[in-house]
Amino acid sequence: MKVKMILPALTEALSPFWRPIKYHLFPPLGLATIAAFFDEDDEIELQDEHVEPLNLNTDPDLVILQVYITSAYRAYQLADYYRQRGSYVVLGGLHVTALPEEALQYADTIFLGPGEDTWPQFLADFRGGTPQKIYRSQERTLVGVPPIRRDLIKRHLYLVPNSIVVSRGCPHHCDFCYKDAFYQPGKSFYTQPVDDALAEIEKLPGKHLYFLDDHLFGHEAFASALFEGMKGMGRVWQAAATVQSILQPGLLEKAVECGLRSLFVGFETLDFNNLKEQHKYHNLNRDYSLAIKRLHDHGVMVNSSFVFGMDEDDETVFDRTVDWAISQGIETATFHILTPYPGTPLYQRMVEQGRILTNNWDLYDTRHVVYRPSKLSIETLEAGYWNAYRNFYRWSSIFQGAWVKSEWSDRLRHLVYAGAWKKCEPIWDILIRLKQVNHLLPALESVLMGFNQSSEHSFEPSSNLPQKQVT
Repeated sequence: MKVKMILPALTEALSPFWRPIKYHLFPPLGLATIAAFFDEDDEIELQDEHVEPLNLNTDPDLVILQVYITSAYRAYQLADYYRQRGSYVVLGGLHVTALPEEALQYADTIFLGPGEDTWPQFLADFRGGTPQKIYRSQERTLVGVPPIRRDLIKRHLYLVPNSIVVSRGCPHHCDFCYKDAFYQPGKSFYTQPVDDALAEIEKLPGKHLYFLDDHLFGHEAFASALFEGMKGMGRVWQAAATVQSILQPGLLEKAVECGLRSLFVGFETLDFNNLKEQHKYHNLNRDYSLAIKRLHDHGVMVNSSFVFGMDEDDETVFDRTVDWAISQGIETATFHILTPYPGTPLYQRMVEQGRILTNNWDLYDTRHVVYRPSKLSIETLEAGYWNAYRNFYRWSSIFQGAWVKSEWSDRLRHLVYAGAWKKCEPIWDILIRLKQVNHLLPALESVLMGFNQSSEHSFEPSSNLPQKQVT
Protein backbone atom coordinates (compact mmCIF):
# COMPACT_ATOMS: atom_id res chain seq x y z
CA MET A 1 0.00 0.00 0.00
CA LYS A 2 1.25 3.47 -0.90
CA VAL A 3 0.72 5.99 1.91
CA LYS A 4 1.22 9.76 1.91
CA MET A 5 1.36 11.54 5.30
CA ILE A 6 1.26 15.36 5.32
CA LEU A 7 1.49 18.02 7.98
CA PRO A 8 0.04 21.03 6.08
CA ALA A 9 1.80 24.32 6.68
CA LEU A 10 0.44 27.36 8.43
CA THR A 11 0.16 30.27 6.00
CA GLU A 12 3.07 32.21 7.52
CA ALA A 13 5.45 29.29 7.07
CA LEU A 14 4.90 29.35 3.29
CA SER A 15 5.81 33.01 2.82
CA PRO A 16 8.23 33.53 -0.08
CA PHE A 17 9.62 36.58 1.72
CA TRP A 18 10.18 35.39 5.31
CA ARG A 19 10.66 31.95 6.90
CA PRO A 20 10.42 32.10 10.73
CA ILE A 21 12.79 29.78 12.58
CA LYS A 22 10.03 28.56 14.91
CA TYR A 23 8.70 26.23 12.19
CA HIS A 24 12.14 24.67 11.74
CA LEU A 25 12.96 24.07 15.40
CA PHE A 26 12.01 20.40 15.78
CA PRO A 27 10.03 17.73 13.92
CA PRO A 28 6.42 17.22 15.05
CA LEU A 29 5.89 13.55 15.92
CA GLY A 30 2.17 12.92 15.43
CA LEU A 31 2.35 11.43 11.94
CA ALA A 32 5.55 9.49 12.62
CA THR A 33 3.80 7.96 15.64
CA ILE A 34 0.85 6.84 13.50
CA ALA A 35 3.22 5.47 10.84
CA ALA A 36 4.45 2.87 13.32
CA PHE A 37 1.15 0.98 12.98
CA PHE A 38 1.63 0.21 9.27
CA ASP A 39 3.13 -2.99 7.91
CA GLU A 40 6.81 -3.14 7.01
CA ASP A 41 6.05 -3.54 3.30
CA ASP A 42 3.79 -0.45 3.16
CA GLU A 43 5.43 2.38 1.21
CA ILE A 44 5.17 5.53 3.37
CA GLU A 45 6.19 9.10 2.52
CA LEU A 46 5.96 11.69 5.31
CA GLN A 47 6.21 15.41 4.52
CA ASP A 48 6.15 18.42 6.82
CA GLU A 49 5.17 21.32 4.57
CA HIS A 50 6.66 23.81 7.02
CA VAL A 51 10.16 22.71 6.04
CA GLU A 52 9.88 21.37 2.48
CA PRO A 53 7.68 21.77 -0.62
CA LEU A 54 5.16 18.99 -1.10
CA ASN A 55 5.52 16.41 -3.81
CA LEU A 56 1.99 16.30 -5.25
CA ASN A 57 2.75 14.27 -8.35
CA THR A 58 1.96 10.93 -6.76
CA ASP A 59 -1.17 8.79 -6.49
CA PRO A 60 -1.10 7.16 -3.06
CA ASP A 61 -3.74 4.70 -1.96
CA LEU A 62 -4.11 6.45 1.38
CA VAL A 63 -3.51 10.12 2.30
CA ILE A 64 -3.30 11.18 5.95
CA LEU A 65 -3.50 14.87 6.91
CA GLN A 66 -2.94 16.23 10.40
CA VAL A 67 -4.96 19.42 10.87
CA TYR A 68 -4.30 22.42 13.13
CA ILE A 69 -6.77 25.29 13.19
CA THR A 70 -4.61 27.73 11.19
CA SER A 71 -3.71 25.06 8.63
CA ALA A 72 -7.30 23.87 8.22
CA TYR A 73 -7.98 25.56 4.89
CA ARG A 74 -4.70 24.31 3.44
CA ALA A 75 -5.50 20.80 4.71
CA TYR A 76 -8.95 20.88 3.12
CA GLN A 77 -7.43 22.08 -0.17
CA LEU A 78 -5.00 19.14 -0.17
CA ALA A 79 -7.77 16.73 0.80
CA ASP A 80 -9.90 17.84 -2.15
CA TYR A 81 -6.92 17.53 -4.48
CA TYR A 82 -6.13 13.95 -3.49
CA ARG A 83 -9.75 12.80 -3.41
CA GLN A 84 -10.13 14.05 -6.98
CA ARG A 85 -7.12 11.92 -7.90
CA GLY A 86 -8.77 8.83 -6.39
CA SER A 87 -6.89 8.56 -3.09
CA TYR A 88 -8.66 7.68 0.15
CA VAL A 89 -8.23 10.70 2.45
CA VAL A 90 -8.32 10.72 6.25
CA LEU A 91 -8.08 13.74 8.55
CA GLY A 92 -7.17 13.90 12.22
CA GLY A 93 -5.80 16.30 14.81
CA LEU A 94 -6.94 19.06 17.12
CA HIS A 95 -9.14 20.96 14.66
CA VAL A 96 -10.82 17.82 13.32
CA THR A 97 -11.71 16.72 16.85
CA ALA A 98 -13.10 20.18 17.67
CA LEU A 99 -15.19 20.48 14.47
CA PRO A 100 -15.87 16.98 13.11
CA GLU A 101 -18.85 18.00 10.96
CA GLU A 102 -16.73 20.56 9.14
CA ALA A 103 -13.88 18.08 8.59
CA LEU A 104 -16.21 15.36 7.31
CA GLN A 105 -16.98 17.49 4.25
CA TYR A 106 -13.39 17.00 3.08
CA ALA A 107 -12.51 13.48 4.19
CA ASP A 108 -13.47 9.87 3.65
CA THR A 109 -12.66 9.13 7.31
CA ILE A 110 -11.90 11.34 10.30
CA PHE A 111 -10.19 10.56 13.61
CA LEU A 112 -11.30 12.16 16.86
CA GLY A 113 -8.79 12.34 19.69
CA PRO A 114 -5.42 10.57 19.91
CA GLY A 115 -4.85 7.68 17.54
CA GLU A 116 -3.02 4.95 19.42
CA ASP A 117 -6.16 2.85 19.92
CA THR A 118 -8.04 3.74 16.71
CA TRP A 119 -5.39 3.38 14.03
CA PRO A 120 -4.91 -0.39 14.33
CA GLN A 121 -8.69 -0.81 13.96
CA PHE A 122 -8.87 1.54 10.98
CA LEU A 123 -6.04 -0.19 9.16
CA ALA A 124 -7.70 -3.57 9.64
CA ASP A 125 -11.00 -2.15 8.35
CA PHE A 126 -9.34 -0.37 5.43
CA ARG A 127 -7.48 -3.45 4.28
CA GLY A 128 -10.73 -5.39 4.58
CA GLY A 129 -12.62 -2.84 2.50
CA THR A 130 -14.93 -1.66 5.31
CA PRO A 131 -13.49 1.59 6.73
CA GLN A 132 -15.81 3.64 8.96
CA LYS A 133 -16.47 7.36 8.56
CA ILE A 134 -15.50 8.23 12.13
CA TYR A 135 -13.07 6.68 14.58
CA ARG A 136 -13.23 8.05 18.12
CA SER A 137 -10.53 7.31 20.66
CA GLN A 138 -11.77 5.55 23.78
CA GLU A 139 -8.86 3.71 25.39
CA ARG A 140 -5.96 5.84 26.64
CA THR A 141 -2.67 4.04 27.10
CA LEU A 142 0.87 4.18 25.76
CA VAL A 143 1.68 0.68 26.95
CA GLY A 144 2.79 -1.46 24.02
CA VAL A 145 2.71 1.35 21.47
CA PRO A 146 5.30 0.65 18.74
CA PRO A 147 8.35 2.94 18.41
CA ILE A 148 8.01 6.15 16.42
CA ARG A 149 9.05 5.81 12.77
CA ARG A 150 11.93 8.25 13.03
CA ASP A 151 13.36 6.94 9.77
CA LEU A 152 10.61 8.91 7.99
CA ILE A 153 11.72 12.23 9.53
CA LYS A 154 14.11 14.42 7.52
CA ARG A 155 16.35 15.32 10.43
CA HIS A 156 18.61 17.72 8.53
CA LEU A 157 15.73 20.18 8.00
CA TYR A 158 15.36 20.94 11.72
CA LEU A 159 17.55 22.79 14.20
CA VAL A 160 16.78 20.21 16.89
CA PRO A 161 16.02 16.83 15.28
CA ASN A 162 15.73 14.97 18.59
CA SER A 163 12.17 15.89 19.59
CA ILE A 164 10.48 13.41 21.89
CA VAL A 165 7.12 12.97 23.64
CA VAL A 166 6.79 10.66 26.65
CA SER A 167 3.28 11.61 27.80
CA ARG A 168 -0.04 12.78 26.42
CA GLY A 169 -2.09 15.73 27.56
CA CYS A 170 -1.88 17.64 30.83
CA PRO A 171 -3.36 17.23 34.33
CA HIS A 172 -4.77 20.77 34.34
CA HIS A 173 -7.94 22.22 32.77
CA CYS A 174 -7.48 25.79 31.50
CA ASP A 175 -10.47 27.30 29.68
CA PHE A 176 -8.48 28.49 26.65
CA CYS A 177 -6.72 25.17 26.03
CA TYR A 178 -7.66 22.62 23.35
CA LYS A 179 -6.64 19.71 25.58
CA ASP A 180 -9.94 18.70 27.19
CA ALA A 181 -11.83 18.77 23.87
CA PHE A 182 -9.18 16.61 22.19
CA TYR A 183 -9.13 13.96 24.92
CA GLN A 184 -12.90 13.61 25.44
CA PRO A 185 -14.04 11.08 26.46
CA GLY A 186 -11.48 9.33 28.64
CA LYS A 187 -8.22 10.16 30.36
CA SER A 188 -6.66 13.48 29.41
CA PHE A 189 -3.20 12.86 30.88
CA TYR A 190 -1.16 9.67 30.77
CA THR A 191 2.47 8.63 30.32
CA GLN A 192 4.67 6.03 28.73
CA PRO A 193 6.17 3.33 30.90
CA VAL A 194 9.40 4.85 32.21
CA ASP A 195 11.55 2.05 30.78
CA ASP A 196 10.08 2.61 27.31
CA ALA A 197 10.79 6.34 27.50
CA LEU A 198 14.37 5.74 28.62
CA ALA A 199 14.90 3.17 25.87
CA GLU A 200 13.78 5.70 23.25
CA ILE A 201 16.08 8.37 24.67
CA GLU A 202 19.02 5.96 24.60
CA LYS A 203 18.52 5.36 20.88
CA LEU A 204 18.55 9.04 19.90
CA PRO A 205 21.91 10.19 18.50
CA GLY A 206 23.82 13.20 19.71
CA LYS A 207 23.33 15.13 22.92
CA HIS A 208 20.37 17.53 22.71
CA LEU A 209 16.72 16.60 23.38
CA TYR A 210 13.56 18.66 23.10
CA PHE A 211 10.60 17.25 25.03
CA LEU A 212 7.36 18.29 23.30
CA ASP A 213 5.18 17.16 26.21
CA ASP A 214 2.61 19.72 27.36
CA HIS A 215 3.81 19.28 30.94
CA LEU A 216 6.81 16.98 31.42
CA PHE A 217 6.68 17.43 35.21
CA GLY A 218 2.93 16.73 35.36
CA HIS A 219 3.15 13.24 36.92
CA GLU A 220 5.60 13.51 39.80
CA ALA A 221 6.41 9.81 40.16
CA PHE A 222 6.91 9.34 36.42
CA ALA A 223 9.03 12.48 36.04
CA SER A 224 11.16 11.61 39.04
CA ALA A 225 11.85 8.10 37.74
CA LEU A 226 12.56 9.45 34.25
CA PHE A 227 15.07 11.98 35.54
CA GLU A 228 16.77 9.36 37.72
CA GLY A 229 17.07 7.09 34.69
CA MET A 230 18.53 9.87 32.53
CA LYS A 231 21.38 10.59 34.92
CA GLY A 232 24.70 9.80 33.31
CA MET A 233 23.34 9.85 29.75
CA GLY A 234 25.14 13.12 29.01
CA ARG A 235 22.05 14.83 27.65
CA VAL A 236 21.23 18.53 27.50
CA TRP A 237 17.52 19.16 27.13
CA GLN A 238 14.60 21.56 27.05
CA ALA A 239 10.97 21.05 28.05
CA ALA A 240 7.79 22.67 29.42
CA ALA A 241 6.47 22.75 32.98
CA THR A 242 4.27 24.83 35.29
CA VAL A 243 5.09 27.33 38.02
CA GLN A 244 3.58 24.91 40.53
CA SER A 245 5.91 22.07 39.55
CA ILE A 246 8.98 24.35 39.56
CA LEU A 247 8.27 25.39 43.14
CA GLN A 248 7.92 21.78 44.23
CA PRO A 249 11.06 20.77 46.17
CA GLY A 250 13.25 18.08 44.66
CA LEU A 251 11.86 17.56 41.16
CA LEU A 252 13.62 20.51 39.52
CA GLU A 253 16.91 19.47 41.07
CA LYS A 254 16.61 15.99 39.57
CA ALA A 255 15.82 17.47 36.17
CA VAL A 256 18.87 19.74 36.28
CA GLU A 257 21.12 16.89 37.36
CA CYS A 258 20.26 14.96 34.18
CA GLY A 259 20.62 17.90 31.80
CA LEU A 260 17.70 20.37 31.93
CA ARG A 261 18.93 23.77 30.72
CA SER A 262 15.86 25.62 29.39
CA LEU A 263 12.20 25.48 30.40
CA PHE A 264 9.01 26.82 28.81
CA VAL A 265 6.72 28.22 31.54
CA GLY A 266 3.14 29.40 31.00
CA PHE A 267 2.78 32.42 33.27
CA GLU A 268 0.04 33.73 30.93
CA THR A 269 -1.05 36.67 33.10
CA LEU A 270 0.00 38.60 36.19
CA ASP A 271 -3.64 39.21 37.17
CA PHE A 272 -5.27 37.04 39.84
CA ASN A 273 -8.79 37.48 38.47
CA ASN A 274 -7.70 36.53 34.96
CA LEU A 275 -6.25 33.29 36.28
CA LYS A 276 -9.50 32.50 38.07
CA GLU A 277 -11.63 33.29 35.03
CA GLN A 278 -9.56 30.98 32.81
CA HIS A 279 -9.49 28.24 35.48
CA LYS A 280 -5.70 28.28 35.58
CA TYR A 281 -5.87 27.43 39.23
CA HIS A 282 -2.41 25.88 39.43
CA ASN A 283 -0.93 29.39 38.94
CA LEU A 284 -3.06 31.01 41.64
CA ASN A 285 -1.12 32.29 44.65
CA ARG A 286 2.14 30.99 43.19
CA ASP A 287 5.24 33.14 43.53
CA TYR A 288 6.29 33.71 39.92
CA SER A 289 9.47 35.49 40.97
CA LEU A 290 10.52 32.66 43.24
CA ALA A 291 9.95 30.13 40.45
CA ILE A 292 12.17 32.15 38.10
CA LYS A 293 14.82 32.52 40.77
CA ARG A 294 14.83 28.77 41.38
CA LEU A 295 15.34 28.12 37.68
CA HIS A 296 18.12 30.69 37.34
CA ASP A 297 19.84 29.52 40.51
CA HIS A 298 19.99 26.05 38.95
CA GLY A 299 21.32 27.31 35.62
CA VAL A 300 18.02 26.92 33.73
CA MET A 301 16.92 29.58 31.24
CA VAL A 302 13.28 30.65 31.10
CA ASN A 303 11.06 30.84 28.01
CA SER A 304 7.94 32.54 29.31
CA SER A 305 4.46 32.65 27.80
CA PHE A 306 2.01 35.53 28.25
CA VAL A 307 -1.53 36.04 26.93
CA PHE A 308 -3.07 39.47 26.35
CA GLY A 309 -6.77 40.28 26.10
CA MET A 310 -8.29 38.51 29.10
CA ASP A 311 -11.27 40.30 30.59
CA GLU A 312 -9.32 42.14 33.31
CA ASP A 313 -6.69 43.45 30.88
CA ASP A 314 -6.68 47.16 30.05
CA GLU A 315 -4.29 49.30 28.02
CA THR A 316 -1.64 49.13 30.78
CA VAL A 317 -1.24 45.34 30.62
CA PHE A 318 1.37 45.35 27.83
CA ASP A 319 3.98 47.57 29.46
CA ARG A 320 3.36 46.09 32.90
CA THR A 321 3.94 42.57 31.63
CA VAL A 322 7.02 43.39 29.56
CA ASP A 323 8.61 45.50 32.31
CA TRP A 324 8.05 42.71 34.83
CA ALA A 325 9.50 40.04 32.53
CA ILE A 326 12.61 42.14 31.89
CA SER A 327 13.04 42.87 35.60
CA GLN A 328 13.01 39.13 36.31
CA GLY A 329 15.83 38.42 33.86
CA ILE A 330 13.65 36.16 31.70
CA GLU A 331 15.68 35.14 28.66
CA THR A 332 12.92 34.77 26.06
CA ALA A 333 9.20 35.43 25.96
CA THR A 334 6.35 34.49 23.66
CA PHE A 335 3.30 36.76 23.64
CA HIS A 336 -0.17 35.83 22.46
CA ILE A 337 -3.54 37.44 21.92
CA LEU A 338 -6.21 35.43 23.71
CA THR A 339 -7.74 33.08 21.15
CA PRO A 340 -11.00 31.17 21.79
CA TYR A 341 -10.38 27.89 19.96
CA PRO A 342 -13.46 25.88 18.95
CA GLY A 343 -14.20 23.11 21.39
CA THR A 344 -12.87 24.99 24.41
CA PRO A 345 -14.91 26.38 27.33
CA LEU A 346 -13.62 29.84 26.39
CA TYR A 347 -15.06 29.56 22.87
CA GLN A 348 -18.40 28.32 24.15
CA ARG A 349 -18.62 31.12 26.69
CA MET A 350 -17.86 33.75 24.07
CA VAL A 351 -20.39 32.28 21.65
CA GLU A 352 -23.05 32.49 24.36
CA GLN A 353 -22.04 36.10 25.05
CA GLY A 354 -22.12 37.00 21.35
CA ARG A 355 -18.45 38.03 21.38
CA ILE A 356 -17.05 35.92 18.52
CA LEU A 357 -16.30 38.22 15.58
CA THR A 358 -15.18 35.74 12.92
CA ASN A 359 -14.79 32.06 12.16
CA ASN A 360 -12.00 32.61 9.66
CA TRP A 361 -9.63 30.00 11.04
CA ASP A 362 -6.59 31.62 9.41
CA LEU A 363 -6.99 34.44 11.93
CA TYR A 364 -6.97 32.11 14.96
CA ASP A 365 -3.18 32.35 15.18
CA THR A 366 -2.87 34.28 18.51
CA ARG A 367 -1.77 37.34 16.52
CA HIS A 368 -5.23 38.59 15.53
CA VAL A 369 -8.26 39.56 17.62
CA VAL A 370 -11.19 37.28 16.75
CA TYR A 371 -13.50 38.24 19.62
CA ARG A 372 -14.79 41.38 21.29
CA PRO A 373 -12.44 42.25 24.20
CA SER A 374 -13.82 43.47 27.51
CA LYS A 375 -11.70 46.52 28.34
CA LEU A 376 -9.66 47.02 25.17
CA SER A 377 -10.42 47.99 21.61
CA ILE A 378 -9.42 45.54 18.89
CA GLU A 379 -6.87 48.04 17.57
CA THR A 380 -5.32 48.61 21.01
CA LEU A 381 -5.04 44.89 21.69
CA GLU A 382 -3.34 44.08 18.39
CA ALA A 383 -1.02 47.07 18.60
CA GLY A 384 -0.14 46.25 22.21
CA TYR A 385 0.72 42.68 21.25
CA TRP A 386 3.19 43.79 18.59
CA ASN A 387 4.66 46.49 20.82
CA ALA A 388 5.25 43.92 23.56
CA TYR A 389 7.48 41.92 21.22
CA ARG A 390 9.33 45.02 20.06
CA ASN A 391 9.87 46.32 23.58
CA PHE A 392 10.94 43.02 25.11
CA TYR A 393 13.44 42.26 22.35
CA ARG A 394 15.06 45.69 22.07
CA TRP A 395 18.79 45.46 22.65
CA SER A 396 18.40 47.79 25.63
CA SER A 397 15.82 45.41 27.14
CA ILE A 398 17.96 42.35 26.42
CA PHE A 399 20.94 43.98 28.15
CA GLN A 400 18.75 45.08 31.07
CA GLY A 401 17.45 41.56 31.53
CA ALA A 402 20.91 40.06 31.25
CA TRP A 403 22.29 42.36 33.93
CA VAL A 404 19.76 41.03 36.43
CA LYS A 405 22.16 38.11 36.68
CA SER A 406 25.22 38.49 38.87
CA GLU A 407 27.57 36.17 36.99
CA TRP A 408 29.20 37.29 33.73
CA SER A 409 28.75 33.84 32.21
CA ASP A 410 24.99 34.01 32.84
CA ARG A 411 24.84 37.52 31.38
CA LEU A 412 26.65 36.38 28.24
CA ARG A 413 24.40 33.35 27.84
CA HIS A 414 21.32 35.58 28.15
CA LEU A 415 22.65 38.01 25.51
CA VAL A 416 23.52 35.28 23.04
CA TYR A 417 20.33 33.25 23.52
CA ALA A 418 17.87 36.16 23.38
CA GLY A 419 19.80 37.95 20.67
CA ALA A 420 20.04 34.87 18.45
CA TRP A 421 16.32 34.19 18.82
CA LYS A 422 15.02 37.60 17.73
CA LYS A 423 17.90 39.75 16.51
CA CYS A 424 19.32 37.25 14.02
CA GLU A 425 16.11 36.49 12.10
CA PRO A 426 17.61 37.47 8.72
CA ILE A 427 20.40 34.95 9.31
CA TRP A 428 17.88 32.25 10.25
CA ASP A 429 15.95 33.02 7.07
CA ILE A 430 19.06 32.50 4.94
CA LEU A 431 20.00 29.27 6.71
CA ILE A 432 16.48 27.92 6.29
CA ARG A 433 16.50 28.62 2.56
CA LEU A 434 19.91 26.96 2.23
CA LYS A 435 18.71 24.00 4.34
CA GLN A 436 21.64 24.53 6.69
CA VAL A 437 19.78 25.33 9.92
CA ASN A 438 20.77 22.03 11.54
CA HIS A 439 24.44 22.99 11.47
CA LEU A 440 23.82 25.45 14.34
CA LEU A 441 22.82 22.69 16.74
CA PRO A 442 26.32 22.49 18.33
CA ALA A 443 26.18 26.24 18.96
CA LEU A 444 22.77 25.87 20.63
CA GLU A 445 24.12 23.08 22.83
CA SER A 446 27.07 25.23 23.82
CA VAL A 447 24.82 28.13 24.82
CA LEU A 448 22.49 25.86 26.79
CA MET A 449 25.45 24.41 28.67
CA GLY A 450 26.78 27.87 29.51
CA PHE A 451 29.54 27.70 26.87
CA ASN A 452 30.88 24.58 28.59
CA GLN A 453 31.84 26.56 31.64
CA SER A 454 32.57 24.25 34.56
CA SER A 455 30.10 24.89 37.34
CA GLU A 456 27.95 23.01 39.80
CA HIS A 457 25.39 22.60 37.01
CA SER A 458 27.70 21.16 34.36
CA PHE A 459 27.89 17.49 33.50
CA GLU A 460 30.09 15.19 31.48
CA PRO A 461 28.67 13.05 28.67
CA SER A 462 28.68 9.33 29.29
CA SER A 463 31.59 7.70 27.47
CA ASN A 464 29.38 4.97 26.02
CA LEU A 465 27.05 7.35 24.16
CA PRO A 466 27.25 7.71 20.36
CA GLN A 467 29.22 10.63 18.96
CA LYS A 468 27.26 13.82 18.34
CA GLN A 469 25.51 13.93 14.97
CA VAL A 470 23.94 16.96 13.34
CA THR A 471 22.09 15.40 10.43
